[in-house]
Amino acid sequence: MLTAEASGVCVICPTPFTPDGALDERSAAAMTEAYVATGATGLTILGIMGEAPKLDAEEAMRLVRIVLKHAGGLPVIVGVSAAGYAPMRALAQRSMEAGAAGVMIAPPTGLRGDDAALSWMQGAAEAVAPAPWVIQDYPQATGINLPVRAIAALAADPRCMMLKAEDWPGLDKISALVGLMKSGEMRRIAIYGGNGGLFLPEETLRGADGMMTGYAFPEMLVRVRALLAAGERDAAMDLFEAHLPLIRTEHQPGLGLAVRKYVLMRRGILAHATVRNPGPKLSDATRAEVDALLARLARRDPVALKLAAE
Repeated sequence: MLTAEASGVCVICPTPFTPDGALDERSAAAMTEAYVATGATGLTILGIMGEAPKLDAEEAMRLVRIVLKHAGGLPVIVGVSAAGYAPMRALAQRSMEAGAAGVMIAPPTGLRGDDAALSWMQGAAEAVAPAPWVIQDYPQATGINLPVRAIAALAADPRCMMLKAEDWPGLDKISALVGLMKSGEMRRIAIYGGNGGLFLPEETLRGADGMMTGYAFPEMLVRVRALLAAGERDAAMDLFEAHLPLIRTEHQPGLGLAVRKYVLMRRGILAHATVRNPGPKLSDATRAEVDALLARLARRDPVALKLAAE
C-alpha cells in the first residue's frame, strides 16, 4: 500500500494505443517492464497524461490489470479523477481489489472558491474510501488552485498519503508545506513534484520526497535525485541540463503528449506513438526537431546513445 513515507521516482505511464486507436496491451506490458528497469520506485496510470477520459471503464481496468501484472511489485497508483463521485468510487474499488497501492484525485474544473474546492476534495476522499489517496494539485490543467491551508486540511485525513505538487510557480508552496510538517502544524505526507520534471533539482532541494512525471527518460530523474542526495550538485545539474531542452519540448501544452509518445516509440518502449482521437499529431517538422534534440542528447548522456545509432 502507498504510505506517507514514499520517496523516489514514480513514473506516470501513458496509455499505449495501436494505430487504429485500440488499447495496445502488448506495449502496455513492455512499457511497464521498461519503467521498472529504470529504477523507478512506483508507477502511476490513468492520470491526465494517460488519456483516461478517452477510455471506457473496461479498457481502464484492462490497463490496470496489465500494469499490475508486470510492475514487479512496485506500487501502482491509479488516477480516478472524474466530474462526479460515482465513477471515482467504482474505479477506485475495482483498482484496489486488483492490487493497486492507492488512487490519485484532482478537483474538476468549474469549482468556485477555495472552500468549494476543499469541500469537493473531502467528498472525493470519502467516495474512494478505504483507498489511500494522492492529492493532485495541477491548476494549469484543472483551473483549480488548492492553497496551502486546503492541502493541510486534506492531509489531516489519515488515508491521504501524498501530494503531487504541480502548481506553477510552486516552489515556495512546497517550502511552506514542508515547514508546516516540520513544525507539527500539518500531518506528514509525501510531496512529489511533477510538471514534466522542469523543476526537479529545485523541488528536491526544497524538500520534495520524489518526482511523479512521465518524462521519456526516467533514468535521468533517478540519477539526478541520487546525485543531489550524495551532495554532487554540479554533476546533478550538468545531467539535468543536458535533458532540459527535451523536457521543455515534451511539456508543451496541447502537443506534449504526442512528443512524449514519439520519444518513447523511438526508445522502443512503445510500439506506436498513437494519441487516441481527438488528439494532436506531430508534423514532419516537429518530428525532425525532436530527432535533432535526441541526437544532441546522445552526445551528452549515454542513456540516449542507442537512439543515435538508429
